[in-house]
Amino acid sequence: MRAPLKAAVLALVIGTLTACAVGPDYKMPEQVKQVPFNSPYQQAGAALNWWQAFNDPVLNQLIEKALVENRTITQARANVDRAYAVFRDADNNRLPNGTLDSGYQAYENSTLDPSDDDIISRGYQSGASLTWDVDLFGKIRRASEAAQANAQQADILWHDAQLQIISQVAASYGDYRGAQLRLQVAQENVNNLEQSRAIVLARLNAGMASELELARMDAQLYEVKASVPAYQSQLATADAALSSLLAATPGELADSVLSQGDVSNLPQLSKPVAIVKGENYLRYRADVASTERALAASTAQIGVATADLYPNLSISGFLGFLSSPGFAVNSDSQSWSVAPTLSWQVADWGSVRARINSAKASSQMALADFEQSVFSALNDMSLSLKSYNLSRQQELTTEQQRAASQKAVHIARQRYNAGSGEFLDLLDAERELLRSRDQQAQLEKQTFTRLVNIYKAFGGGISVL
Repeated sequence: MRAPLKAAVLALVIGTLTACAVGPDYKMPEQVKQVPFNSPYQQAGAALNWWQAFNDPVLNQLIEKALVENRTITQARANVDRAYAVFRDADNNRLPNGTLDSGYQAYENSTLDPSDDDIISRGYQSGASLTWDVDLFGKIRRASEAAQANAQQADILWHDAQLQIISQVAASYGDYRGAQLRLQVAQENVNNLEQSRAIVLARLNAGMASELELARMDAQLYEVKASVPAYQSQLATADAALSSLLAATPGELADSVLSQGDVSNLPQLSKPVAIVKGENYLRYRADVASTERALAASTAQIGVATADLYPNLSISGFLGFLSSPGFAVNSDSQSWSVAPTLSWQVADWGSVRARINSAKASSQMALADFEQSVFSALNDMSLSLKSYNLSRQQELTTEQQRAASQKAVHIARQRYNAGSGEFLDLLDAERELLRSRDQQAQLEKQTFTRLVNIYKAFGGGISVL
């Protein structure tokens, strides 16, 4: 038993000498040009509940259901499990592996010697077979590093999938409420035009208006009525998008969840969003973190390829029993073997060099992808803020326009009814009011969508004052 013990001790010593690994050690980039980047990914504390700031029970219900039912999130979660299983498999390769075997063999005429003719031999083998690739130059270690980085990337992408689905549900909900609001505005406009038409008709019957005036009023009324199917189509499109995101059947949400809530207004914040000066919002961006982990994995692959420039040592062995025909299992049938093997790809040097160059090129591509993601994220965040602020300004101005148009219609209608105003003044005032009301409804939806884009662009890291 001493010989196997010595072999085990020798293997342990070799294992302690495999601390070095060829190829570059990865370091997270500290900055990209003048942009500092030295923080690992951190999921924002509000990433999975920022929508609650809108205080909309229907939106809360939709997103909570999406986080459970959405198949993209389910797929991303399964991808995390798969990636970590691959990592564990790669990491285990640094340890010896083996099997427990038990076998029986019977054979006749085992040699060409005439003395063996018609002789049947039987034997039994039982024991442990072990193999170990000694990671002298860190090939297995680098492969484990790459697999770990890929698993971390999968985990980040799972978090990103949640944020993306939340944002899509919120945006589609805004589309749905926006279509409902435009339908409501269209109906209000129809009612308003019918009141004006009644005045024109009364004046026509009194001989104070012409058929042309009534026809022009009817044309404007039918124009508004003709827009209703377009809004209904937008409503159906938003319902289909939400149903797909929540794994619901067509019309299921419209008949249940979406039938609740206030149709007249889109969700709004009671307080403005806050941008903290000096905060590193890049650390909340899953796309940036994902490309950084891809860079780490590709850097480790350089070491995997470089290790093939050096010899590879593997050790195989057996410890067990080889029995005689009598199948006796005792100290006399005990058996062991140790077989170290040294291999070196000297004859394939060109291919090894090619794989190293390929790995280096892949790392350069990953670095460029990471740097581009940083600049894209910065511009995405900046654009989302500017777009939202501009939309708010436009919305406030349109509110003033609608109020002025409402006043103009009231005055024009009174004057026309009293016979002191022109019909064309009333018609123009009605047309301007129709346009301003519909534009205001569109801008409310646009502002909500752009607010959702802010949370999405900042990885859910924006807080509310």
